[in-house]
Amino acid sequence: MNKTVILIGLCAIMNLTSCKSDVEKEVEISEFTVTSPVIKDTTFTKEYIAQIQSIQNVELRAQEKGYLENIYVDEGKTVKAGQLLFSIMPKLYEAEFLKAKADYKIVQIEYQNTKVLADKNIVSKSELAMAKAKLEEANADLSLAETHLSFTKIKAPFDGTIDRILFKKGSSIDEGTVLTKISNNKEVYAYFNMSEVEYLNYKSRATKDINNKATLLLSNGEQHKYPGQIETIESEFDNNTGNIAFRAKFPNPELLLKNGETGKVRLTIPIKNALLIPQKATFEIQDKIYVFVMDKNNVVHSKTIEIKQRLSNVYIIKSGLSADDKILIDGLQTVKEDEKIKPKMVSATSIFNSLELIKQ
Repeated sequence: MNKTVILIGLCAIMNLTSCKSDVEKEVEISEFTVTSPVIKDTTFTKEYIAQIQSIQNVELRAQEKGYLENIYVDEGKTVKAGQLLFSIMPKLYEAEFLKAKADYKIVQIEYQNTKVLADKNIVSKSELAMAKAKLEEANADLSLAETHLSFTKIKAPFDGTIDRILFKKGSSIDEGTVLTKISNNKEVYAYFNMSEVEYLNYKSRATKDINNKATLLLSNGEQHKYPGQIETIESEFDNNTGNIAFRAKFPNPELLLKNGETGKVRLTIPIKNALLIPQKATFEIQDKIYVFVMDKNNVVHSKTIEIKQRLSNVYIIKSGLSADDKILIDGLQTVKEDEKIKPKMVSATSIFNSLELIKQ
C-alpha cells in the first residue's frame, strides 16, 4: 500500500515538473514584430556639387591706348545695353577723324570734277577710274578713323552688372587692358559632374521622357526658389576623373545668384519596382548590413543584404532579400541567432505610413 502511494506521488511530481517545464518554454518564446519588404515605385534625391556661372560674363577691354578720361558707372551697378561706361581721352582720335573727314571731302570734289570732264570726253575713263579709287580709299580712311574714335567710348554690350573697376580716372591705359567685367545674371548656369554609371542611368531614363527638372541648394543650405532645367551634357568624359559635365539653367530674376558661386544641384531620380525595407530593421557589423529573417518554423537567422540606395529612414534593397521574406522590425539587440520567436505580423506599408517616409 505504501509503495503504491509513493509511486503515485512520484508520478504526480514528475507530471507537474514536466508541465511546468513546458509552460516555462512557452513563456521563453518572445514576441517580435515581423514584416515583409514592400515593392513600390519611389524616388530619391541625389545632390551634385555645382559651379554657378552667369549666362553672359565677359571682360571689357580698352580697344585704344590713352588716358582713362572718365568713368561713368560704379562697381556692382546694373547697366543697360549701350550705356556709356568709360571714355579714353579721344583728342588724338578726334583729330585723326577730322583730318580723314577733310581729306574725304577734297577727294570727293576731285572725283566730281573728273567725272564732269570725263562726261565731256576731256579726260579719259582711266582717269575717272583712278579718281573713283582715290575716293573709295578716302572713304575707307574716314571709316577707320571714325572706328578708332568710337573705340574711345566703351559701352555695355548687354544688360548686366558691373564687376570691380580695375583702374582709376587718369590712369594710362594700353590697348587690350581689362577695365572690368560685366555679367548678365538674369539666368545662371549650374555645371555639375556625373560618373559614367550615373550618366548611363540618366540616359536610360531620358529615353522614357524623364523629367529634367532640377533644384539648386545654395551654400547656406537654403533652396533657390526658382526650379531649373537640365539643358545639355558635354561631349566627352574627363579622362582624369571619369566624369562628364552637365549644365542646368536656373532663373534668377532677383539677381541673387552671382557668377562664381557654388551650390548643389539636386535631382529627383525615379526607381520602378523598388524593394523597400525600414532602416530600423537592419544592423551593421564590420561595414556589412544584416537583417534577421524568419523561416517557416518561426526561427530567425541573420542575413547579409546589399543596399542600392539610402532614403530617409528607408533602404532600397539591391540584393539579399525578396518580397516574400519575413524580417524582424524590433528586438534586434535582444534576439539571438537561430532563436524561435512568436511573430507579430505587420505590413511594411503601415510602418512606412506611420513614419511618413514614402508618399503614396
